[in-house]
Amino acid sequence: MFADSYLNKNNNEPIIQSDAEPGTAIIVVIPCFREPEIKQTLESLKACHLPSCKVEVIVLINHSEIATPSVKEYNNATHAELTCWIENNEIEGLKFYAPAPIELKKKWAGAGLARKKGMDEAVRRFNKLDTPDGIVVSLDADTLVEQNYLVEIENYFQQNAKHVGATLAFEHQKEGLKPKQKEGILLYEKYLSYYKQSLDFTGYPYSLFTIGSAFAVRALAYVKRGGMNRRQAGEDFYFLQNLVQMGRVGEINTTRVYPSARLSDRVPFGTGPILQKWMNGEEDLTLSYNFQAFVDLKALFDVKNSLFKIDETAFENTLQNLPATVAEFIRIDGFWRELENLNKNCSALQTFQTRFYQTFNAFKILKYLNFAHETYFRKANLEEQLLLLNTAVLTQSNIK
Repeated sequence: MFADSYLNKNNNEPIIQSDAEPGTAIIVVIPCFREPEIKQTLESLKACHLPSCKVEVIVLINHSEIATPSVKEYNNATHAELTCWIENNEIEGLKFYAPAPIELKKKWAGAGLARKKGMDEAVRRFNKLDTPDGIVVSLDADTLVEQNYLVEIENYFQQNAKHVGATLAFEHQKEGLKPKQKEGILLYEKYLSYYKQSLDFTGYPYSLFTIGSAFAVRALAYVKRGGMNRRQAGEDFYFLQNLVQMGRVGEINTTRVYPSARLSDRVPFGTGPILQKWMNGEEDLTLSYNFQAFVDLKALFDVKNSLFKIDETAFENTLQNLPATVAEFIRIDGFWRELENLNKNCSALQTFQTRFYQTFNAFKILKYLNFAHETYFRKANLEEQLLLLNTAVLTQSNIK
């Protein structure tokens, strides 16, 4: 079967004892750690229009092996509650599972390992069905979905047979939020959009939203990529940025998910911690990366083709014609060595063009932006940077 080697390597024992029904082609995975709103998420899924294939939902209740008794009691109560809910909400074509809480090794316990355990279980089930094109969907236990959620996921992957994955449109829940919290989440959404659009402006081909509750991946691509990582935060970002190196990760904009905008200190970064810092006055969401940093980066990406088979002298001459921010970062980062290795392994320009962005990837871009704002720029007003971005995009469009 397609995932035998991966499953054996990762010592994946079955979490759910029964096999998936033939015809199952979508499995939604929901990590669940001390989640008070999980039933609302399940009710949201239950209300969905059903696709032509069969669908499973796996709620992966989890905690660390050193979790406090109160956390374990909470999770056990959640398990009992969901077991009862599932028994009373049987639907033809939509199967819910909420196995007993699993204990995670204390070294790795967190969002990444929990999501990995659930997604690995989905792959194990697809493997037994020999369904490498099965869709593993990542959702969170505080997230609601639109009624066409499952149908549109099925439609997208049927219409884009070569795509390895997709992100889904999202909008945070805002009903009932206090004014400052609502202001914070609106600013955060605006920042996410600004960042993605700015990457698009530079010419970077793999810009995407990396939200844990808003992506899907084919089972075979998940296996080839090496599965989900065990990071305690940011696991979605690392997974998706590596996935785009394997194939096309598209966007599903015909449906939407609604993550919670709750405050949280469970993980070191992400929506919850950022909002918490905003509420505490420790984070100013009205500020963002200076747009000039993206303009400078675009200057590099515009001349990337000239770096194909370039020698070191010509490379240094190229740097002299680039903005100081980018040129200094490249020197400090040792990019010449990476470029030299890249050129050794690329016989054609087309191959170089693709692999260039595997080298100067989203991780390096983030590293560059942080360097630029430590050395050359200060973070600037988000609204003003959006205006600069929109003006630059309009100008670029008119030139074309």
